[in-house]
Parts: sequence; structure tokens; C-alpha cells
Amino acid sequence: MLEGIITNGVHRLSIRVYYEDTDFSGYVYHANYLKFCERARSDWIRLVGFDQNAIAADRATFFMVRRMNCEFIKPARFDDVLSVETMPGEVGGARFGILQRVLRGNVVLFTADVLAVLVDAQGRPQRVPKDMAQRFSGL
Repeated sequence: MLEGIITNGVHRLSIRVYYEDTDFSGYVYHANYLKFCERARSDWIRLVGFDQNAIAADRATFFMVRRMNCEFIKPARFDDVLSVETMPGEVGGARFGILQRVLRGNVVLFTADVLAVLVDAQGRPQRVPKDMAQRFSGL
């Protein structure tokens, strides 16, 4: 099942905030924004045309987050419907950038500047194959 939609190079995934996503204050627990973004990145990669299980089996490589710079701007609450936007950044060598935002309507709540890398089974960086680089940067 494919989740979200890509329009004008931006992947959008809708997520509803459930009670389990909140902390004692009633706001979304900060670590859950990272989970929301992870789901969106996985669905974005799938919609771009890559099956991460097949990549692992066929190429013996895996995607890993190397760095993530986050900004928590405004809180989300129980039952809010959020949109997670994912946009490709720079691709080069073994790494590629991903820009993400979590919004409630038009209000930006959270941003993440993600640096992902492609690694082998031993965790060594591997050059992003040309077909991947073209699809990621071609959006």
C-alpha cells in the first residue's frame, strides 16, 4: 500500500495525532515528530520507486540517517491532523539530503534537515547508484 502523494516534487503524508503520541502536557511528545518524519521518508522512498527490502537483498545496502537538524516551532495536540512534507535535497557520493516539515494546516510546527547515507552490511558508506541519485534529485 502506498501512502501519501507527490506533487511538484513534494511528498505529503497525512498523520492524525493519537493519544499515545502525546505526553503528560497533552502535546505531541518531541520524539514522535521523528517517528512521523521516518514514516514519511519511508513512504517517499517507496513512491519514488525504491523498495528498501529489495535494495537490501539485491544490493546489500541500507539507508541510514547520519545527521538530523531539527527545530520544534509549535506544538501539536491530540486529534490534530498533520501533514508531513518531504523534499529531496542535495545528492552526492554516499549521501543525500532530505528536507522535512510537519504542518497543521498552513502552520509549520517542526522542521528537519536530514542527511542520509547509503551503507553496506558492515556500515561502510557506499556511493548512491546513478539510478537512485537521478530519481531523488529529479523530483
